[in-house]
Amino acid sequence: MKPEKDAFGQLLWAFFKNKKDHGFVERDDGYIELFEVNLCFSEYKHWPFYEKEALKYANVRVLDIGCGAGRHSIYLQKKGFDVTGIDNSPLAIKICKLRGLKKAKIMSITEIGKFKQNSFDMIIIMGNNFGLLGSPKKAKAILKKFHDISSGKALIIASCNDPYKTDKPEHLEYHEFNKKRGRMPGQVRIRVRFKKFIGEWFDYLYVSKNEMKKILKGTGWKIKKFIDSNKSYYIAVIEKE
Repeated sequence: MKPEKDAFGQLLWAFFKNKKDHGFVERDDGYIELFEVNLCFSEYKHWPFYEKEALKYANVRVLDIGCGAGRHSIYLQKKGFDVTGIDNSPLAIKICKLRGLKKAKIMSITEIGKFKQNSFDMIIIMGNNFGLLGSPKKAKAILKKFHDISSGKALIIASCNDPYKTDKPEHLEYHEFNKKRGRMPGQVRIRVRFKKFIGEWFDYLYVSKNEMKKILKGTGWKIKKFIDSNKSYYIAVIEKE
């Protein structure tokens, strides 16, 4: 990723250095939302209960996809797990290393096939990052790669947001907009903006629990358990079939 396109990384870096600043997430229908970057640096004691519950499943070798500033990776590393964090943002990875993460790589989710078979016992895609799977077709392909690079009893811990648990007109209108162009209602196209930095557009996938189950079919994975929040967020504990 070119430095001028790493708006996400620039936002993290500004917060890392100054403990302030904020950015925005822009959707392709013009909707703009504040990016709460402070959450990327939050400590365990401030995490929601469902994240704490999910990480109780942590196993020896962990791959943290879309690790950002490394809050989950660093916590698990301190607990004695062998953690590798990956992110396609060079600045995010720089921050992870400066914060003490021993294994941090600049890598996109689409490149995980570079890892050898049986490399990990758990794959975490937290912070709503099931969305990084992008689309149903891309998700199935990536999940099959997850299967290849993980051990026989590996788990995926995936955080997601149910797009249907909203009554906001701007989101309901976007669902209809997506349907008309042959996309899933919760398949958003977004980019990060920070000051003069504008990131590249990318697809981010929000799904219901039933939609997630359908995506998992044929990938070698199945739902073990859902951990609910008191809002639209949930975490899926996914095991091998």
